Amino acid sequence: MKGRERKVGEKVMILTYNGLKKLEDELDYLKTEKRKEIAETIKVARGFGDLSENAEYDEAKKEQAEVEVRIVKLEKMLQNTELLNDSDISTEVVSIGSKVTVYDELFDEEEEFTILSPIEADPKKNIISDESSMGKALIGAKVGEKVKVNAPNGEFEMKVLKICKYND
Repeated sequence: MKGRERKVGEKVMILTYNGLKKLEDELDYLKTEKRKEIAETIKVARGFGDLSENAEYDEAKKEQAEVEVRIVKLEKMLQNTELLNDSDISTEVVSIGSKVTVYDELFDEEEEFTILSPIEADPKKNIISDESSMGKALIGAKVGEKVKVNAPNGEFEMKVLKICKYND
């Protein structure tokens, strides 16, 4: 995204507007509400006495550390994102942002997959990551081409039948 400073060599994550908004909303929640909530929990736990044997205090401090790690991770992700531009999505070749209809030769059926970033992937909704075995196999394919997918449970082939934009 414009105005964000990137480190050289960092992988750029391409996100839809909704994916970007989800990350920004989570970061905002953690920095505002969650931090206050944990601070209050720590304050109450301190009131229980001896901190060396205070499970509530220990748990709250652990949660605080996990939240701070997540905040740093989200900030780093957001520094290395680009918004998926609808005009950059080709319907000639599979890319991030493509909705692809394929013929699965193994199961003798047609399936439709949307290819997005790992952050937005949701296999239950047939939204796959460009970094998954299937995503990697499909990226760059054209209508009519067969691709070999090297999945953890073995290799299989699919034929690309149709390519459109994820929001079509």
